This record gives sequence, structure tokens and C-alpha cells, in this order.
Amino acid sequence: MRMTRSASGTGKTGVAVLTADPAFEQSVRSTFGTSGQIDLRVVSGAVAEAGDRFDVDGATVAVIDLDASREDEMAALERLMLRVGNWPPVVVVTQSFDAEVARRLMQMRVADFLVKPVPPVELVRTCARVARPNGTESTEAQIYTFLPAVGGAGVTTLAIQTALLLLHGGQRGRPSTCLVDLDFQHGACADYLDIEPCLDLKEIEARPERLDRQLLEIMLAHHASGLSVIAAPNRPAEMRTFDPDMVTRLLDLVSSHFDYVVIDMPRTWFSWTDSVLLGSNRLFIVSEMTVPSLRHAKHLMSAIRERLGDGPQPQVIVNRFEQRMFEPGLKKADIEQALGDGFLGTIPNNYRLVREAIDRGVPLDEVKPGNAISNQLKKLIVPQGAAKAAAPQGAGLVKKLGLAWAK
Repeated sequence: MRMTRSASGTGKTGVAVLTADPAFEQSVRSTFGTSGQIDLRVVSGAVAEAGDRFDVDGATVAVIDLDASREDEMAALERLMLRVGNWPPVVVVTQSFDAEVARRLMQMRVADFLVKPVPPVELVRTCARVARPNGTESTEAQIYTFLPAVGGAGVTTLAIQTALLLLHGGQRGRPSTCLVDLDFQHGACADYLDIEPCLDLKEIEARPERLDRQLLEIMLAHHASGLSVIAAPNRPAEMRTFDPDMVTRLLDLVSSHFDYVVIDMPRTWFSWTDSVLLGSNRLFIVSEMTVPSLRHAKHLMSAIRERLGDGPQPQVIVNRFEQRMFEPGLKKADIEQALGDGFLGTIPNNYRLVREAIDRGVPLDEVKPGNAISNQLKKLIVPQGAAKAAAPQGAGLVKKLGLAWAK
């Protein structure tokens, strides 16, 4: 999402909020106030009393919380809209709503309106949409994120193959696809593809705002298949955390320039993990076919659901699945019972094929066209030939949280 007018003199996106509701104010502050790239200005008070002095100068979007059943509130909003003019766009939040309220808000030319209770995700999505100039369409990618339930579950292999399937699965030409390895300590995407990682974290860590399209191009690695890859050289002896603004800025830029983004996540939970998960369209937890791994997958799925609330819901993929009818061990029915509605499906085991593809740095289909792993992964993740469509949840990092709204 590219925002056009940043707050005057700050180089940040300006969000101005007027509310007399303490609960809504707290929600706004927790939603927008955690980012260094958002200039949040909150005025506490009713629009009838504070509307005439509410300052929207330099704001990218204004949010007005009012009681639409009160005539003095609506009259104050009308005066405010006359003063605001064409910019910034105004989003009205109200508890009461009917056809007459909708008609008056339309006559005032408010950009949009929401009815309480307003989920934070919906507020951010609305603000991001109305701030687009001239109704231009968002060009953010569909984001597919893979997380390991345990170490060695095969997350990197599935993330790479998903990226390649999306790259070659477009119905109209080849959609641009980027694979992002966020495991800065033990990432293996570049090694599996036999390419040199180009992401220089030291170059952007101190000043993430320097990261632009030109610098991104320098830090992209390219596979022979046409897949673009964001990966940093391994630093196994360095356990470091990174500024969430750096990670969200990087992903925001990537999602603005590619049709699809596939993210290989580390097992460790960092301060930026919530932001990445919330910004995803689809979340996949990769598990092995063992009791401990399935337990970890179930616990991780529950934790993500609790943390994300109405955000994208995680689905579990059980990798290296082998079904033996008359031998002891886990059956598919056992997995379905353990994971419930969070179980997406299984990927068949073919260690020899995967090992050869990794050693050669090539896709599975280059080793064996039409193999069972690729076919099953396509059924689970890109069932419609990677036709790009809006997902019911998640629409990019910026729409989700507003954590990295660019200038």
C-alpha cells in the first residue's frame, strides 16, 4: 500500500483521531501507536465540543468517533467536513446507524463509515483503502507464510516448492513471485536453491527507511527458474533480534512489487512475528508425522488463534506422510482427530527425491516431473492454478496493521 501525503514535517503517515470513547481510544492507540512510521494524533472529546478545533493539517486520514443519534454531533461533523474539504479523507465511526444516518454521511462526503464494535483489522483496512488517491487499486501481493511446528519438519522445502508452483501457475502469464527467508540465523532457502544470498542486514538495520525499490533490487537474489529470493547470509553464532520496523518495511516493499510472496519463518517467536502473521493471507504450520510434532503443531495453532483473533487462521500440513494399512503407527484418522478443523492435509514422503533436488538446487519437478509431492502441494495450496483472488482474511502487512505504511 502506497500512501500519498505524509504528516507534515515528519516523513510519516499521519492518522488523526477524535473520540470521546476511552475503549475506542485505547484500541486506536494499540493498533496504530506501536509503529515508528505512524504519526498518531488522538484528541479526546466529543465532536460537538472538540470538532471545531480538531487539527487535521498534514494528516493522511482522519477518524471521527461520534454518536450519530445526537443532532449536535452530526451538525459538528458537517462543519468539520466543510473545513476539511477534499483532504484528508474522513472515516466516521458510530454506534447507531440507520438509512437516514447513511444518507447524511454520504451528503457530507465522508470517505467511509464503520459501526461499533470495530475490529482493529477492519479499521486499518478502511483507513488504508480510503487514503489511496483516486481510488487506485492496491497492488499488494498475496502472502503465504510457513511456520515449523518442530525443527526439521521440511518447512523450507515446502515454502520453496510453493513459491515455484505460484510462479508457474498463473493463468495469465507468469506472476512475479518472491520467496522471503526470515530465518536470519539458520535460513536455508538460498542453500537449497544454490544461489548466493544478497540481503545485507547491516545496510538497512540502522536506517530501514533507506530501503527503497532500487536498494531492494540490489538485495534480491534470482534463481534460474525466475524466482526472486530475499535471504541473508547465515549467522549461526549470532542470536540477534531486529527492529520490527525493519522487517515490516522490507515485507511492505516486497509485497508492493510482487504478485505473490512466500515467507519461510523461523521457529523462534520474535517481536515482529505477530505483524508478519497478521499480514499474511494464508498461514501454514508444517508438522512431521510424529506424536510430539503433532502436539507442538496443535499448541502453536491454538497460540496463533489466540494472538491473532480475527486474523488469518493457521492450517496444519503434515509432511512426510506414509500410510501403512497393516502396520503400527499413526493413521490419517488419528491426525484428523488430533488437529480438528485446523488440519489441511498431508504431503507424501519421498526423501530421495527431495534430497536430490536440494543437492542440485533445482525444483522437484525438474528431478521428476509430475511427482506426488508437487501434485499434492498444488491441491492443498494452489487448487485453482494460482489464480489470484482476494483472500477472506489478510491482505498484506499494511492493510492488516498499518505498521509499515510507506510515504
